[in-house]
Amino acid sequence: MSARLESLRSVVRLIWRPTNVPAVLALFVIVLAGFFAEHQNRRVFEQSLRSEVLSSVGVIRAKIEGNVNGNIQLVRGLVATLTTEPNMRQHRFAQLAANLLSGDSQLRTIAGAPDLVLSLIYPLAGNEKAIGLDYRKNDAQREAALRARDTGDLILAGPVDLVQGGQGFIGRFPVFIETRHGVPSFWGIVSAVIDRDRLYRESGLLDPKLPIDIALMGHDGSGAAGQRFYGDESVTSNNPVTARILLPTGSWQIAAVPKGGWDVTPPNTWTLRLLIFVAGALIMVPTVMTGRLIEERSDNISELRRREIELERLSRRLGLALNSSHIGVWELNTEDNSLLWDDRMNELYGRPADGGPRTYADWERAIHPEDLARVLTEFPTALAAGGSYQTQYRLLLDGEVRHVRESAKVYQDPGEPPRIVGVNWDVTADVELNESLKQANMLTEARNVELEAAKGRIEFNALHDSLTGLPNRRYLDDVLAAHIDKAHGEGERAGLLHIDLDRFKQINDTLGHAAGDAMLRYAAKVLTSNLRQGDFVARVGGDEFVVLCKADRLDEAVWNERLARLADRIIEQMHQPVPYEGHECRFGVSIGIASDLEAGTDPRRLLVNADLALYRAKSRGRNRYQFFNEALQAEIVSTKRIADDILSGLERNEFVAYYQPQFDAATHAVIGVEALARWNHPTEGLLAPASFMKIAEELNVVGTIDRMILEQTLRNFNEWTASGLDIPKASVNVSARRLHDEELIRSLRKLRIKPGTISFELVESIFLDENDELVTWNVEQIKNLGIDIEIDDFGTGYASIVSLLKLKPRRLKIDRQLIIPLLRAPGQRQLVGSIIDIGRSLGIEVLAEGVETMGHAKVLEGLGCHALQGHAFAHAMSAAQLKNFVLSRKLRAAS
Repeated sequence: MSARLESLRSVVRLIWRPTNVPAVLALFVIVLAGFFAEHQNRRVFEQSLRSEVLSSVGVIRAKIEGNVNGNIQLVRGLVATLTTEPNMRQHRFAQLAANLLSGDSQLRTIAGAPDLVLSLIYPLAGNEKAIGLDYRKNDAQREAALRARDTGDLILAGPVDLVQGGQGFIGRFPVFIETRHGVPSFWGIVSAVIDRDRLYRESGLLDPKLPIDIALMGHDGSGAAGQRFYGDESVTSNNPVTARILLPTGSWQIAAVPKGGWDVTPPNTWTLRLLIFVAGALIMVPTVMTGRLIEERSDNISELRRREIELERLSRRLGLALNSSHIGVWELNTEDNSLLWDDRMNELYGRPADGGPRTYADWERAIHPEDLARVLTEFPTALAAGGSYQTQYRLLLDGEVRHVRESAKVYQDPGEPPRIVGVNWDVTADVELNESLKQANMLTEARNVELEAAKGRIEFNALHDSLTGLPNRRYLDDVLAAHIDKAHGEGERAGLLHIDLDRFKQINDTLGHAAGDAMLRYAAKVLTSNLRQGDFVARVGGDEFVVLCKADRLDEAVWNERLARLADRIIEQMHQPVPYEGHECRFGVSIGIASDLEAGTDPRRLLVNADLALYRAKSRGRNRYQFFNEALQAEIVSTKRIADDILSGLERNEFVAYYQPQFDAATHAVIGVEALARWNHPTEGLLAPASFMKIAEELNVVGTIDRMILEQTLRNFNEWTASGLDIPKASVNVSARRLHDEELIRSLRKLRIKPGTISFELVESIFLDENDELVTWNVEQIKNLGIDIEIDDFGTGYASIVSLLKLKPRRLKIDRQLIIPLLRAPGQRQLVGSIIDIGRSLGIEVLAEGVETMGHAKVLEGLGCHALQGHAFAHAMSAAQLKNFVLSRKLRAAS
């Protein structure tokens, strides 16, 4: 560091020599003049650049104003036509609008909204959903539409996001027509959408050769104070050139800067710098050369004086070094053993600094007795060798121990006896420091041992379950990762058992968490006792365990048999009663087994496959094991395919309503229909609910299917009524999940269902006797909307008479399981008769499902049943087929 500082000082001294002062002053003036010239050159260039940018801005502004005003004028022509043809229809409107859009305008869409309700639009394709839009009810467009109506002026807004994609500017033109009394009357609004990208492109904003960056401000025509809607913020913050774009209503502000900003180097910068450099060189070179000649002359005169001063300085440095280093110097005459010690040596050995002679004995007496023999041996050896000598020993002075380091060398002048010159210095502090460092090192090593032990405990706790002592999920992930690496590298294979405790929650809830913990420890003990060497068990959840068994070189059948025997042992031992504080606790296990022994199996899916197999084992009754196999894999693939098809089918409206007629039990007249969901699959054909409803429930889309069927039923019912078809009402199934929907009543109100025409069928087994306040409230609100409630599949659930009294349904539908054996089982007939009597006594209509023969119909009529439904009368059919069916019956009855 000091050498570097000295070098810097030398450079500074070289520069600031008196002979260099004229050159430095000349250089300062040249540099100052160069900066001034470059600054002036940059200002002239920037003024020229701003003029060029302003010229480009003027062209762009003119194009934008021309394009926008041209589009507005085109639409004003259509508005003028509307004032003379206020009853214009879509066809006429489309003809006029097509002429406007077919030219070079940037118009994208034109729409007419008589009385603020949009009913005219061009192009219609892609904009069908906009038909019927009421501006007064649309929060996004109400304010602009009403402002156009109230002010009577054009309102130009934008850019705004368009429903059909992209962005545009929307001009809203109020239209007034002359009434028969000559008073202007508000007809409505014509909205014209100017395509933003096309306007930008044809106005030159998107030209890749444009030499400037542009920003536009004044969203909705609000001028310079408005929001920026085109360009980057860096344009407006970089001292841009600005101009005002005049619009039919309001204005925009255009701002522009050159591409790359204003900090562009003028093209003649380096030429100017070269000229300045040449001029400076013509001045500097003679000045510097003159100074150097004067300096050399001065240096020659002072060189001799400098050397004298340097010699004096070196002498002083040597004396200062000896005094400040606390080093004692001595010299020994080997012939008479006389010693010469300086003052520092006398101080080290406890002698007075009187300059008197010292002897060899004085030196020996000061050495510590334990070091004396070693030192007396080393000293003669070094003397005999005639070389250098270094050692360290202790001094004992008045009971105080000091450590001294000694270095000496033998020399001999001509005609003189050999002499030894040496130095001694006190290293007591260094020795004590080393001892302290050794002690600290020993303490550090001891602490490191403790830290390693603590680290081991922490790592163990991080990888093990604190309750059972088994490895945890993190440890399992590491083991599985290692297995995956070995599976790909060494071909290692393994089997995995995913174990879940059955009835564990009941034990936890009834006997407490301490009992549950005891069961978990017992389960861990059972699993550990059944492991082979190399197997691995981990607790991965509350009551879930995983066993990983390394596979021997066995074929798949033998290996699966070994895994099955292990699962059997675990199930049997887990099923044994476990005593706990006077209680015998019993629980079982369900096990899912997966193996990657089979070629081509991905070991990374072991845990996933075992989890799927566990789910299957629990669904089949628990306390068993299930292998993940091709059938289960195929079922999973099939389920996923059906699930994907269901979601796609919902998007493509493949779920359709089929209708099964319902008949009066006495007259056999059609008194209603039940809407049944069918899936019009593109490849499988028409599918009944049994093939897709379970998966739909898992996807949570049953409510969506219910809504689609209800909407189709309402449309078909209105068509039947309009065509004079006499179908009094339609029944629609409603899932329990939809009854829990907080938005159900709001959505039903929007459908405007005519009271008494629709009834909702609720499955008995999933609704009655529940105390869900939301469900109860929804049912009451459904009744208030004039929708009847029917109980479907009655007789298969657990509904009570109290529930029927509370719900007050309009109709009970007896399940087909009770109807089919009616002819051959007298007891069944009495049961059905009792249900009908209960319904009659409560004022509830009774309908029998599953009426397969006319014999069933006759018996049910005798029992007093109100209505019948089944294949004896009609199968489920489409809306068109139902219409033909009812008309044919009507014709037969008339003939």
